[in-house]
Amino acid sequence: MSPTPIPAQFNDGRRRFIDRLTRRVVMACGLAILLVMLLLFVWLIWVVVPLFASPAISSSQTIALSQTRPAIAMGMDDGQQWGWRIDNYGEGSFIPLAGQPSSAPLTLVGSLTDAAITPDNRSVLLNSAAGMLLVEPDFHGTEPRWKFPLGDRPLAAPALRSAPLSLAHPDAQKWLVAQANPERITLQQFQLSRPPLSFSVNASGVTQLLLAPDGRLLFALSENTLRVWRITPEGLSLRDTHTLTQSPKMMSLLSGGSSLLIADEKGIAQWFDIATETGPHLRQIRYFAGSSAGPLLFSEAHRRVFATLSEAGALSLFASKQQGAIFSHQLAPGVLNAVFAPRGDGLLVERQGYWEHSGLANPWPDISWQSLWQKVWYEHYPAPDYVWQSTSANDDYQGKFSLVPVVVGTLKAAGLAMLFATPLALAAAMYTAWFMAPGLRRWVKPAIEMMGALPSVVIGLIAGLWLAPQLADRLLGVLLLPLALAGVLLFCGWASQRLPPIWRRRLCAEGREIWLLLPLLLLVALFCLWLLPSIEHFLFSERLADRLGDYQQRNLLIAGVAMGFALVPLIFTLAEDAIFSVPAALGQGSLALGATPWQTLTRVVLPGASAGIFAALMIGFGRALGETMIVLMATGNTPVTEGGLFEGVRSLAANVAIEMPEAAAGSGHYRILFLSALVLLIFTLIVNTLAELIRQRLRRRYGQQEGQG
Repeated sequence: MSPTPIPAQFNDGRRRFIDRLTRRVVMACGLAILLVMLLLFVWLIWVVVPLFASPAISSSQTIALSQTRPAIAMGMDDGQQWGWRIDNYGEGSFIPLAGQPSSAPLTLVGSLTDAAITPDNRSVLLNSAAGMLLVEPDFHGTEPRWKFPLGDRPLAAPALRSAPLSLAHPDAQKWLVAQANPERITLQQFQLSRPPLSFSVNASGVTQLLLAPDGRLLFALSENTLRVWRITPEGLSLRDTHTLTQSPKMMSLLSGGSSLLIADEKGIAQWFDIATETGPHLRQIRYFAGSSAGPLLFSEAHRRVFATLSEAGALSLFASKQQGAIFSHQLAPGVLNAVFAPRGDGLLVERQGYWEHSGLANPWPDISWQSLWQKVWYEHYPAPDYVWQSTSANDDYQGKFSLVPVVVGTLKAAGLAMLFATPLALAAAMYTAWFMAPGLRRWVKPAIEMMGALPSVVIGLIAGLWLAPQLADRLLGVLLLPLALAGVLLFCGWASQRLPPIWRRRLCAEGREIWLLLPLLLLVALFCLWLLPSIEHFLFSERLADRLGDYQQRNLLIAGVAMGFALVPLIFTLAEDAIFSVPAALGQGSLALGATPWQTLTRVVLPGASAGIFAALMIGFGRALGETMIVLMATGNTPVTEGGLFEGVRSLAANVAIEMPEAAAGSGHYRILFLSALVLLIFTLIVNTLAELIRQRLRRRYGQQEGQG
């Protein structure tokens, strides 16, 4: 009977309208999905791009000065509304930075004066013929004023004119003053409502003194000799002595951290303490590339950023985590003094008779593409390393944001999960699609697919609370179990070939061999997981996990097993469908030509299903890369690069889930977490794209072979 086509006149307008509407709705949905993906990319990039923006200086504003004498101390308030200045005759004044007239200067000392300033630029010690006086600019009221924390009378006898002098403010109630004369260094401690304390040590020829911001160390330069004293309640004790190969020109503290900067002919060197067997000791780390010792070297108050300013006006900004200058700008020559705003977002430059106030956009000086992917030498670390150690919401603290540990953790967890899931899923798929009886397949396949409905948070909870301690108690048996199961299967295969033909036919008919294999495999698993730990406990006083020493209960192995269990249903379903979809005529033809079922499977069926099997593996790998809850709950969430099988890991997805709720919106930490999400998304798209290309190539290759056959 030949089919009769439906005449065109019977296709009414309503049907055509529904067809057109359906086609357009499907097209709109597809375009909407592409648009959502594009918007997601644009949004992630929009959040991430400001991280890598170069610093910039905005247009400067000129402010005339009523005082013509040179300044010995100057600064700004947090909001950059006021500037303050103290000249070399002890007159202090507050100057509006918006251009309004300044107030009359206040005579603080009234004679020729030297000054020492705390690293945060908030306290000034004036040294004049009348003695030493501590003053602070106070901006808390409606109008700025000068504050005298220890009284408006001199604290102590004056130090020698032009002698090295240093000031530190380690806590709210205490100030430390270090001064040097030709033969000795004297350290004085001033505290509210307490008599001052004084200590001294013999040290000749000191040219510069610096007190650490926390008041624990004193640095002194004497020609080419650098000495470090430890400050204790009993006095000063010499800790380190270094002979410098280059003659130092100046010494400064990187105020936001605990680094020492020494400028010489080669440039500016960074020094900080390294822990040794005898305690911390000062060590030269490196020279900043392209740095030079100019007449001005000044640093920010709260971040590890400093600047150099040459006589010709060349300004260079450096950050402790960067190899060289992060910003260079040419100013007009003639700069006498310069200082950063307290938050690092402004620059105040003094010239003869006037100030120049400029805005400075440098929100994340420590973050660069290189620091995210290369080893960085952090303060007090013995060597450069990959470190992820986020901070609080405050960007002033130096966070350690290397993406390498979390990327490596992602790949290790996904790779181990695939190593666990791939053999199980493919073996189950091959047996179910090719060897299993159709009646049994109708029950087994849906049962395995139902495993995929388990939420990953449930699997992670079970892995973290039950599997982890159980595996620690039975670690020896777990490690031996794969070898034992493989050995039993090989032995059964060898033994089945030596059975009489009639027994072998009866055993293999209708898939009966599975009812023999399952009890045998269960017995082997029972021996490894129950009997073997009992034997181990009887022979040894400790478990294998305890003897390893660095074993962590929630580790990479737990995550790999749990994630592998979650991937098995996904890979099994796709691979089994691919194998089962191979045309039956191919397999039957191979069997008819005398090939065994195993030969037919490996040489005919699997090549024909290779595209679908490869797609199943790549989809499983993509799922493993993006898995969050299992890695989050089954591992120690330790962002390390070189950890082994029994140590914790942290993945990109788990890292974002853990730290995003604590990251301040717009902070560097917040944007780097978005960068982590962007890296994960790009990596997943690359893997899926490559998988699709390879799958299409395999399909064309084996499709041509099938057509030729």
